[in-house]
Amino acid sequence: MDSPVVDHGTDDPAQHRVRTVLGAYLALTKPRVIELLLVATIPVMLQAHRGTVDIGLIAATLIGGWLGAASANTLNMVADADIDQKMRRTQRRPLARHAVTPRAALVFGIVLGIASFVVLWFFTNLLAAVLVMITIAFYVGVYTLILKRRTSQNVVWGGAAGCMPTLVGWAAVTGSLSWQPVVLFLVIFFWTPPHTWALAMRYREDYEAAGVPMLPVVATEEQVTRQMVIYTVATVIASLCLIPAAGLIYASVAVLAGAWFAQRVWKLYRDTCAGQEVVPLKVFLQSNEYLALLFCGLAVDAVFHLPTIASYFS
Repeated sequence: MDSPVVDHGTDDPAQHRVRTVLGAYLALTKPRVIELLLVATIPVMLQAHRGTVDIGLIAATLIGGWLGAASANTLNMVADADIDQKMRRTQRRPLARHAVTPRAALVFGIVLGIASFVVLWFFTNLLAAVLVMITIAFYVGVYTLILKRRTSQNVVWGGAAGCMPTLVGWAAVTGSLSWQPVVLFLVIFFWTPPHTWALAMRYREDYEAAGVPMLPVVATEEQVTRQMVIYTVATVIASLCLIPAAGLIYASVAVLAGAWFAQRVWKLYRDTCAGQEVVPLKVFLQSNEYLALLFCGLAVDAVFHLPTIASYFS
């Protein structure tokens, strides 16, 4: 008699439900968005103590920062649940498809925020913990609830929340702030509009359907790309301001990567003015590459503890 065939590939319904729920809660944190935390925080911490790498402190700061960013993103989804249902790009988010209840998501977001504060205060210092709390409050209270639905300049001022990892990383190492993290804050601040508007140009119809007045919704493509050029130039100028406190590696990357990124955005503007077909999503991806190159250059420069440019003139 043949032995009965057992299907080991069939998922246990209970396990499937657990995985689905866990996946939904993870999606609330917007894991891919948190990549900026890694790109910005680690190089800043290395620059704060050039030539010294404290793995434990970096790990604690990243964990606490991740919890804070996850809290902000979760609370953002709670506030934007109605918008997410109207946009094709966001219709699969947990609250939009009712995979998690708004109440559960709200509690989850608050718990993440509390955990972030505790981790950073205990393992780093109070200043870093407070800065993360300010970030969460600004991102949710100012950007999401006030600016996003009311002004086309929403990402200009609201983008300040995304710049905070530079301040948090520096504060975690030194317990204070200085001009260097402020410069890097400004780099991300000026970088955010062209980065976000390039994506918004691609999904213009989505934002229009949701009633979100992103600049590409209320302005012509020529006007949008002109603004992108202005902010890109400001980004590059801000990045060059850090050169005196860095070495030749960062200086080279800042100049070369900055020139490349400015040329890419200028080309988008020029092609738009000429009435040619443009692919703004390409500039969105290139903006990510630029920021990664810049901060990786800073990290390598700091790890090798190269003489700063200023030291050559002292």
